[in-house]
Amino acid sequence: MTFNGFTQQDFATFMIPGLAERMEAIETRIRPKFRYIGQRATDQLSMQLNQEMFLHIAKHARRTVNPPQDTWLAIANNKRGYKKHPHFQVGIFDDHIFIWLAFIYELPNKSQIASTFMSEQEMFDELPNDFVVSLDHMKKDATPLATLDKEAALKRFRDVKKAEFLIGRHIKKDDPILQDGTALLTKIESTFDALVPLYKLAYQDFN
Repeated sequence: MTFNGFTQQDFATFMIPGLAERMEAIETRIRPKFRYIGQRATDQLSMQLNQEMFLHIAKHARRTVNPPQDTWLAIANNKRGYKKHPHFQVGIFDDHIFIWLAFIYELPNKSQIASTFMSEQEMFDELPNDFVVSLDHMKKDATPLATLDKEAALKRFRDVKKAEFLIGRHIKKDDPILQDGTALLTKIESTFDALVPLYKLAYQDFN
């Protein structure tokens, strides 16, 4: 396929009422783009990390009534799943695209990862100045990394069972880059490039 980015129709998917109808639109409009983006990003990360990485595309299989408010792809080093592992994400809400390195509450050893991050906070200073952080993957809002109280956020991530830490970029739906497939792929790849050192730092605690 030719990847031309995301359209306003893609974002409007999340305005469609009804689970079946919205899932059908996700399948036809968004998942083909995720498969294209995901394969490229998976190949890139596999080479950079010198290990096989696996693409997962959200299925929303447990939903029976409420349609999803967002959908995403995830890339992890586990073939069977990603939620219990540090993983990379690209996803879409009704108003933005997100590009994350994600550490969600199902990680079995997130307290160790948080402690490592707290002791290596200077690594965050090396990240791009447009990066943002989310502490809950279910919510749309995020805080600019430049203004984030990193110590407090990481302490919460360490101490609160349901706390999460996702770091990367948001791209608003009216950003022209979303209409340029090549430029968007480059942005995704450069975001993951910047996050690889943090992934490696986390992963030394994960083994």
